Amino acid sequence: MTNGKNGITYAQAGVDIDAGNALVERIKPAAKRTARSGVMAGLGGFGALFDLKDAGFADPILVAATDGVGTKLRIAIDTGNFQTIGIDLVAMCVNDLVCQGAEPLFFLDYFATGKLVLEDATAIIEGIAKGCAQSCCALIGGETAEMPGMYHAGDFDLAGFAVGAMERGQDLPADVAAGDVLLGLASSGVHSNGYSLVRKLVEISGLGWDAPCPWDDSQTLGAALLAPTRLYVKQALAAVRAGGVHGLAHITGGGLTENLPRVLPQGLGATIDLNSWALPPVFQWLGATGNMDADEMLKTFNCGIGMILVVAPERADALAAILAEAGEDVRRLGHVAPGQGVTYQGAL
Repeated sequence: MTNGKNGITYAQAGVDIDAGNALVERIKPAAKRTARSGVMAGLGGFGALFDLKDAGFADPILVAATDGVGTKLRIAIDTGNFQTIGIDLVAMCVNDLVCQGAEPLFFLDYFATGKLVLEDATAIIEGIAKGCAQSCCALIGGETAEMPGMYHAGDFDLAGFAVGAMERGQDLPADVAAGDVLLGLASSGVHSNGYSLVRKLVEISGLGWDAPCPWDDSQTLGAALLAPTRLYVKQALAAVRAGGVHGLAHITGGGLTENLPRVLPQGLGATIDLNSWALPPVFQWLGATGNMDADEMLKTFNCGIGMILVVAPERADALAAILAEAGEDVRRLGHVAPGQGVTYQGAL
């Protein structure tokens, strides 16, 4: 039907519905690869369905987490490297879920941009799907919002939403006690926190994103700083199911200093030996560039430890072996002790 008018279209206002539909078709195969037990309906509907009973739960408690990637996005945008930023998004959510003792079940993303660039958006969401697949977490939905006038050309923002579940009574932390051992799992770099400071330090250094990386001349500085956040889901859950894990702390914003106390009950603190692991080169360079003291480093960055497990002392060796067999670089960092906060021994 036509009324003979040649009025303005939505596309002329800057929103291309056809491009959005094309993106959905492109990412369907990637989303399909993340399918797991419990998924009933995914992309394409007004909502997504998930069957907890089919996923194997008898009396489940749901756990939800949401997060973003922060200003690490700025580096991805400035370098045009969008291959791994989706992994970061998933990791920031699902690594939090396992700290509650939950198994991640499904994930949804929110991608907002001024102008949808099909190739870039596809790379981002395929990265999200890759992170989901590595976490046994289904990508069952999301939203792509094209909002001209809200974002500068080439800019975008990402948010992620993950839902997990655990059987009733199995939530963590639980039974944390003085004498419990702290097992640290290595990070893959800066992960996705502290990037406002990282970008400031790069500015101080005078280097561009395409400059050779100062600690690894086989890649550019930008590529090195975009190393994706590690996913700890499978190995952490394996340890939890083996027994003896009393708590897990994902080392995100606030570093070791702020995150570990979140799983310690009132009246208990932690003692960490800084000589139990070597500060990775990326943090050595950041610290030297900013002339940062150890306290500032430890409350800003993960400093090479991305996840800490608080475990019963009699189970520490067995759990460390399980984690090592899963490919983790496990370090015995210290122990839980009466007190408050984190006490450091040795030098960073």
